[in-house]
Amino acid sequence: MVIQAHAGEFFFIGNGGKIINTVDAYWVGWYNPLCITSVPLFVMISGFFLFPVTDIPTFLKKRFSRILIPFVLWCIFYALYYYAKGYVDLKTTLTNIANIPVNYGAEVGHLWFVYMLLGIYLFAPILSPWIESANRRSMEYYLALWAVSLCIPYIHLLTPGLWGETFWNHTPMLYYFSGFLGYVVLANYIKRYHMAPKRWNYIAGIILVVAGYAITTAGFITRLQTEQYISKLALTWGFETINIAMMTTGAFLMLKNIRIADPSTPIAKLLVDIAAKSYGIYLAHILILNAVHAVLNPRLSSAAVKIPVMGICAFVITFLVVKALSYLPKSKWIVG
Repeated sequence: MVIQAHAGEFFFIGNGGKIINTVDAYWVGWYNPLCITSVPLFVMISGFFLFPVTDIPTFLKKRFSRILIPFVLWCIFYALYYYAKGYVDLKTTLTNIANIPVNYGAEVGHLWFVYMLLGIYLFAPILSPWIESANRRSMEYYLALWAVSLCIPYIHLLTPGLWGETFWNHTPMLYYFSGFLGYVVLANYIKRYHMAPKRWNYIAGIILVVAGYAITTAGFITRLQTEQYISKLALTWGFETINIAMMTTGAFLMLKNIRIADPSTPIAKLLVDIAAKSYGIYLAHILILNAVHAVLNPRLSSAAVKIPVMGICAFVITFLVVKALSYLPKSKWIVG
């Protein structure tokens, strides 16, 4: 889903963050909302299996070693790749590498996700006792206020400052109820109180996905006609918006009880293999996707075809590349 969403970016993002307003951009508006839930769904799945945290040093060592070391190595690789391609000079390359503890290390935007994930891991030992002991009302209290915070991006259209938010105060009233942590709490709330398969899961799931998709798509396509910059256009694509949370919750409700009947089948083994290499696929996919775009873009006529074909091809090729890398000695430090 992440790769598929990134495949659409070629057709509406121009130089300097400006919008390319073409027929292809409208296809992005229809396709990408189907995949934007990828990040919050991952956070929910991670949160589902995250607790309890009993041994903090062991927990952090295990999580950070698997995530952080491959991340740093790929950041260095991207910095050197930019230099090899002639995009930056040596001084900028060395500066980018030195900046890895601060942000990225090179302008490779998809790497923002790792910093967010590490932040959740850092907070997990603090959150764990509450997750384990909180009653239903306490969790619902948090989730209700989190839901209100998900509406703030839209309230900002009416007022720039909200509930104490000013240039000297970036922690307004619901600040502590906002962000990706809500998806972690939501996953554990469903795990505790709504894990049993029920018919309403699928009814509610479909309603939430359809309604969230409608808001997400309509917002993008409508704003495509009036906005000039991506930062304004992508309002309804925000991970911390109520419509994306609706889609994510609906999808999670419908998928949470899926079981693989026979884990020994070739398809099941392939899924497990892909899952084990998913972090490496995520880290590497931008390079492959750019190459796939260069090959397929001039050969296909419409983004209606280009976007899904590019996404699928990039995913398959990246998986094969990462699988090949996995046979190298100490490959876990490369592919996770």
